[in-house]
Amino acid sequence: MDFPRKDLFDRLERFYDAVPRDAARPEEHGALVLFAREGAGWPFYARPRLDATAPPSLADVTAVRERQRELGLPEALEWVHETTPDLLAVARSAGLSVLEAPLMVLDPAALPDPATLTDVPLRVLDPAEPDFAADVAARRAVAAVGFSTAGTERGEAGPAQRDAAVAELDEAALDEERARVADGRRLSALAGTPTEGALASGMAMRVGDVAEIAGVATLPAARRRGLGAAVTAALARELLAAGTDLVFLAAGSEDIARVYLRVGFRRVGTACIAEPAPVTP
Repeated sequence: MDFPRKDLFDRLERFYDAVPRDAARPEEHGALVLFAREGAGWPFYARPRLDATAPPSLADVTAVRERQRELGLPEALEWVHETTPDLLAVARSAGLSVLEAPLMVLDPAALPDPATLTDVPLRVLDPAEPDFAADVAARRAVAAVGFSTAGTERGEAGPAQRDAAVAELDEAALDEERARVADGRRLSALAGTPTEGALASGMAMRVGDVAEIAGVATLPAARRRGLGAAVTAALARELLAAGTDLVFLAAGSEDIARVYLRVGFRRVGTACIAEPAPVTP
């Protein structure tokens, strides 16, 4: 990991801007761009425009939020603090709650073999396999259960809760998943055993030679077995083998960041994720 600082953040900005563009309609609101998802799928965010000449204003944030509500989208705003430092105070003045997530970049020389991190089998999902649809559904169910109980501590939710969370995917969603895997834009991995089923999952999004690992989750009952670290390492190895030379992620907390440190990721900045502050009774 030896990128000039400005080049690193420029590449991250281009990545964040490019990822939604083949599945969402960009709408410009002052110094912000809102990616409005077309049809079903993960709703995207609003973020600073690449070509903006001034930082986003309170009026820009207000306009984006109004448009998100109009479209029935989550009021989500994301940016890298080192690139757009003024936006933190603006977002908070708008009443948004901001998660300041450790932004981490992989040092390939420090990446361990996933097999040294856990004894649970790992596999990368293959759209040619007959169980691909079930695997994608399991990946999403593991993530839903894992993220419903944040953190790294063990909990009660396990395979039964995962199975209850499995939802059948429509053909359009599966076709999109297959296409993105086939052309290298997406990668998914599962860790699990024949008796317990899928216990941990994760995915990566790739644009050219830059990729973000995201959605790494472990069922609370299966935590403290090295699964999150192993899934992350497996995804990173696949990405490097495919020619990706910048692999990054945003950790949900400092505790979670320590898991990624074990896999060779190093903190380079802060990813800000803003949403409406909870309403207190």
